[in-house]
Amino acid sequence: MAKPLILIVAAIPVVLAIMIAIPMISNPQIPFNAANADDHISVEFTKHHLKKISFGLTDRLSADRTEILRISNDGTARYLLTSEGTPRPEKTVLLEKADVKRLTALVKETGFMQIPIDSISADEQKTEYTKFSLKVVLNGNTKQIQWVEQNATSALVPPIVSQVESSLESLLRKVNSQ
Repeated sequence: MAKPLILIVAAIPVVLAIMIAIPMISNPQIPFNAANADDHISVEFTKHHLKKISFGLTDRLSADRTEILRISNDGTARYLLTSEGTPRPEKTVLLEKADVKRLTALVKETGFMQIPIDSISADEQKTEYTKFSLKVVLNGNTKQIQWVEQNATSALVPPIVSQVESSLESLLRKVNSQ
């Protein structure tokens, strides 16, 4: 009599865990309802492709290519590209409202604005890497963070930052293709 009762009691947490895990696994995206109509967001995402140039005793970092994406609350995206020191004409594109809402929800839902770090620098021995800079203004609160790609540092780039980076990279490709 005791063994069936123990099995039933032990099965209850397993069933509850499965009921919680199934929706998380089947829908891993950030919900749109995290963003509301009163939210105001402004984003400036910068991507530098850096190379270390040696002048004998001194080293200097030089940007081969710099991409800047500015997104305003109304969906206006401005894209600036500087390649080998030469600026290209600015592109202005109107993003879909869903893209801006998805970005707002991502920033709000993941806790991006509360990340305690401001900068993750590259290891000294790295000679070529990509450096990112992001400034987000959400409802008057500002968060600015700079980081390098994961393979250029021994520090851990938080998964929240990587998730926001991949979302902004896809928007950057979208704007660049238009």
